[in-house]
Amino acid sequence: MTPDLDVFDLRLLTALQQDGRAPNAALADAVGLSASQISRRLARLEQEGVIERYAALLRPEAVGLSVLAFTAVSLERHAEGIVQGFEQVVVACPEILECWSVTGEADFVLRIVAPDLKAFADFLSTRLLRVPGMRSVRSSIVLHRIKQTTALPLEQAAQA
Repeated sequence: MTPDLDVFDLRLLTALQQDGRAPNAALADAVGLSASQISRRLARLEQEGVIERYAALLRPEAVGLSVLAFTAVSLERHAEGIVQGFEQVVVACPEILECWSVTGEADFVLRIVAPDLKAFADFLSTRLLRVPGMRSVRSSIVLHRIKQTTALPLEQAAQA
């Protein structure tokens, strides 16, 4: 069930996506409500699961993770044990930042980080390719980031 979001909720969420550490007073100014109203709305949005969590967004290169790859994975079969085994490996690998079950030629797409190409190759050969039921793995190494955002397009949600 989708919570009812009014124009103030959308303004608040937009402001939070720009600065998740903004104090309630600054959010109140941005949204046009009082700080106490902001506090109540934040509590409700958190309780309803609209706000999943708060996090600091780190620049991977600044912490020594200069290789980013998108890896398409196909499994031999979709038997329950094979899929569960793959998902368990994915959850256990901190190098895998995201895993999406997708349509198309691949079964899954992974976003993987590594310190360098050797570490990425080692990860593939010692961890990912050893998962039982693996049919194929195709990786694309990111050369240059054009756009990356965590902000959802809330103006589209307001029109829906």
